[in-house]
Amino acid sequence: MHLIVCEPAAMSTAVVMDPPRDNSNLQSSCGTGDSIASLDEVTMDSTANESSEEESAGEREAETGADTELTNNPTDIPTERPTHTQTVSAQRPDSLSLAVAKPDLWTSSGDGEVTLRMGESGFASEPPLTVDQMFKTAVERFGSYTALGWKEGEQTKTINYQEYYQACRTAAKSFLKLGLERYHGVGILGFNSAEWFISDIAAILAGGFAVGIYTTNSPDACQYVAENCKANIIVVENHKQLQKILQVQDKLPHLKAIIQYKDALKEKRPNLYTWTEFMELGRDEPDTKLDDIIAIQKPNQCCTLIYTSGTTGQPKGVMLSHDNLTWTALAVGRYVRLAEATKSQEIVVSYLPLSHIAAQMVDIWVTMKVGGATYFAQPDALKGSLVNTMREVRPTAFMGVPRVWEKMQESMKSVGAKSSTVRRKVAVWAKGVGLQTNLNKMNQNGAMARTPMNYRLAKKLVFKKVRKALGLDRCTKCYTGAAPITKDTLEFFLSLDIPVYELYGMSESTGPHTISLPDAFRLTSVGKLIPGCETKINNPDEEGNGEICFWGRHVFMGYLNQADKTEDALDAEGWLHSGDLGKHDDNGFLFITGRIKELIITAGGENIPPVPIEDAVKEAVPLVSNAMLIGDKRKFLAMLLTIKCQVNGDTGAPEDELMPEAIELCRKLGSNVTRVSEIADGHDPVIHAAIQEGINRVNENATSNAQRIQKWTILNQDFSIPGGELGPTMKLKRPVVMKMYKEQVENFYKEVVTPSTPDNSMPPK
Repeated sequence: MHLIVCEPAAMSTAVVMDPPRDNSNLQSSCGTGDSIASLDEVTMDSTANESSEEESAGEREAETGADTELTNNPTDIPTERPTHTQTVSAQRPDSLSLAVAKPDLWTSSGDGEVTLRMGESGFASEPPLTVDQMFKTAVERFGSYTALGWKEGEQTKTINYQEYYQACRTAAKSFLKLGLERYHGVGILGFNSAEWFISDIAAILAGGFAVGIYTTNSPDACQYVAENCKANIIVVENHKQLQKILQVQDKLPHLKAIIQYKDALKEKRPNLYTWTEFMELGRDEPDTKLDDIIAIQKPNQCCTLIYTSGTTGQPKGVMLSHDNLTWTALAVGRYVRLAEATKSQEIVVSYLPLSHIAAQMVDIWVTMKVGGATYFAQPDALKGSLVNTMREVRPTAFMGVPRVWEKMQESMKSVGAKSSTVRRKVAVWAKGVGLQTNLNKMNQNGAMARTPMNYRLAKKLVFKKVRKALGLDRCTKCYTGAAPITKDTLEFFLSLDIPVYELYGMSESTGPHTISLPDAFRLTSVGKLIPGCETKINNPDEEGNGEICFWGRHVFMGYLNQADKTEDALDAEGWLHSGDLGKHDDNGFLFITGRIKELIITAGGENIPPVPIEDAVKEAVPLVSNAMLIGDKRKFLAMLLTIKCQVNGDTGAPEDELMPEAIELCRKLGSNVTRVSEIADGHDPVIHAAIQEGINRVNENATSNAQRIQKWTILNQDFSIPGGELGPTMKLKRPVVMKMYKEQVENFYKEVVTPSTPDNSMPPK
């Protein structure tokens, strides 16, 4: 093992460390020469490509294999290399006590520094960079290329990289003039916009912390985040978000100014600025103070705080360093083979909450690293306008949380149900061809000798039109992450020749840890390890399932001011414990099999991961929107179900009216219901029987009697973000649901009767 000491120009010494390698259940791609070579050697077989006007997005990517190989090779991408680097070797002990590891690998102090987990070669050995260094390199290489784009009325406005960087510097000088102190937060509360990006980067350049705040937060939740990061400044989108801060302003002793970046101010207040007023503050300020602050920043210091959505208790402030952001952006861009703007500019649409690391990494950092262009969707994107933006922008890469893909699927099914008989038959045929062809391609790692004739016909008649309608006609990389996605949804899009690739990670790993690729993916797998990182399966059982642990330069610094919580997340050797259960297959693909905290341990002592059973029910009963398994410390399993319904376009709250797809399903079953209230609590015997039949099918496949669903009930409304049952990335907040529906849960177990036969499914009363 080696300890490497890097002494960058204008930076103090930063110690770097290799991981311990004494575990047999370890997946590594941490900077070996072989791993880089194998990545460079991957090419897509283009022998089956059709003419240019007929090629699919995936096939177009194959043709650029020669170009993308260049971007995979570390020597082909110019990087700003810090000078005065010296390397010393030292033997790392097999195990470190926490007392030794604490000062090196983690800190809970905002002004602390950490050891960088560098490797000897490959991705992990890349020189550390600050955000400013990475941004300046992007400006030097892509200065005149479009960086950001947005709609103002019917007009599209853009700025290039040179203008983007200057705007960030001006905003940074404005922050300093308003009194931003070193290691204090700049809270940003609003929908995705150029102002959001500029505020984020400006906060970092000025020596503060960039702190995204979820737009769905209550005033009290906003107060907690602002207080925790000692926010000097809060940037809000509009009057609605401003009111949240004004309500708690008196409880924020560090707050010096508020900036509103959209709409006119409805009232003038001291220390409240419009965006224009704010930018004017720094426009004529000398550069000296800002340059001095930038010069003393180090890659191993904190620059961004990501507040976990907090499914239990208050959110924790995940401290991310400059190196966390800049190295992860480099590693991800290379691994997924993103093109650099000088070859072919990547285009992304920004619409997911920027307070979440997935959106920040994709929309801001990875895109900046390759000189891509980010276009902003409208604030009502998730209420229906996203597809319009997609058709206009036509992104080359697209990231969607599972609920986004599910909503697309539901919408397309609703449209399909209204099509003529002939069109429906053609669609069914094409989807069968698409699924089989893409499964074959998947199993051959993307290399098919010939593209079947029926596939080419299906593409011409159906697939190209579907892609164009969704705005995905030039998108070569469709990704999903942040929450589990069902196999049904993955197969639906695969059948339409739109492979959706899963990735996996967490806020504490600066986003992704494993990623699926066009030539390396498996359905329901979250892909393979990003080169330069390592995975350890801790305490695996006989099937290879154990807790997934991470190592790499993407691992966070610690939780702000929470040493105890940091010690819970990082073990004595510095491995990040994810809390997720998983296993590798023989080809190195990682599969998530459950979550330790979500595991249901029945009264009989059986450990049951709930998600596979919940997914099976949703697949067996297409009417079901959300399903939550109950049974911890209980004698049998029960389930809460919700039905697919319309969503209020303004509030995002679920409504009583069923979705068109759900109404169509009910008609086929022989029921005329149109509302959830007509189904809830077993009101409709036809629907009740159909759901019971689906659950019986799921129970037939149960691995043991203990894993059978014995009781269930339909709730009178769907889970939602406004309702509190779902987090900002649509993750199920199980403790919240248990509390909200305590009465229904207790009713399951009032009369405990253990069924004597598998067929006794004990329907609800």
